[in-house]
Amino acid sequence: MASSDNDPSRLDDAARAGWLYFIAGNTQDEIARKLAVSRPTAQRLVSLAVSERLITFRLDHPIAACMELAAQLTARYGLQHCDVVPSDPDSTSSTLGIAQAAAAFLEQKLRSDKPIIIGVGTGRALRAAVEQLPRLNCPLHEVVSLIGNISRDGAASFYDVLSRLADLTQARHYPMPLPILATSPEERDLLLGLDAVRKVRALAARADVTLVGVGQIDGQAQLHIDGFISRDELMDLIRLGAIGEVAGWAFDAQGQILEGGTNRTLMSVPHQIPAERLIVGVAQGSAKIQAIHAALKGRILSGLITNEATARALLG
Repeated sequence: MASSDNDPSRLDDAARAGWLYFIAGNTQDEIARKLAVSRPTAQRLVSLAVSERLITFRLDHPIAACMELAAQLTARYGLQHCDVVPSDPDSTSSTLGIAQAAAAFLEQKLRSDKPIIIGVGTGRALRAAVEQLPRLNCPLHEVVSLIGNISRDGAASFYDVLSRLADLTQARHYPMPLPILATSPEERDLLLGLDAVRKVRALAARADVTLVGVGQIDGQAQLHIDGFISRDELMDLIRLGAIGEVAGWAFDAQGQILEGGTNRTLMSVPHQIPAERLIVGVAQGSAKIQAIHAALKGRILSGLITNEATARALLG
């Protein structure tokens, strides 16, 4: 007997179909193949997602499997927040799904009547999340950057988050007025002693919630691809055992922040370990699984927004 449209498993299927259609941009033929159903069934599931208001511009229906994965990750790593979104098996995007989820999380925080401080890192996932935000009027809130946005040669990152977030929210904003890396430990100490820098770092350390990306340290490391560290510096980090970075801070497979390498000249806000405030990593993908796992294991992060495939790998 066919299941009722109100059956929870039927709504789960409808939510998946709706996500694949409206967010991931799949055709109904592609949805039918991915869900192993006929094309008419796929069409009915998409229609059901709309009629039951499971879909607005974000996915409103919490898919049971994703909720279970989030609960397992929360229990295993002692997280304060965890959100797992569906995966599109054919997508190669590093931001699809998690950008929308991070935007929903950030919007909820920004709509608070109580003044809050939001810290932000930089990178592709966070920039994509901010682009999903509607315009808000948040003059009571403050947003602050954990990390500079300039390379040693003066070039700025394409993936700056703070300026775009400030433009959309009208919140008071505090950029980190520094390059990501100094030329020497001595220059680093000198620059960190500047009054404006000390004030920004102190504000970032008090953030009520912080969103960061998680980068892998390998041949495709974003810090190297984006021109912030040289190939020699990248190879040195790998030799030291680095497998990932958060806000530029390189760490090993145990989630321990390295004492050497580019950490000696890095000028971003240091991590409080174990993280006591809400520090949410926004990341997904097979290339980042080892780095995400280490960041969770080392308690660099106290929250995570990721997708279903990454969550299963982290739990496996």
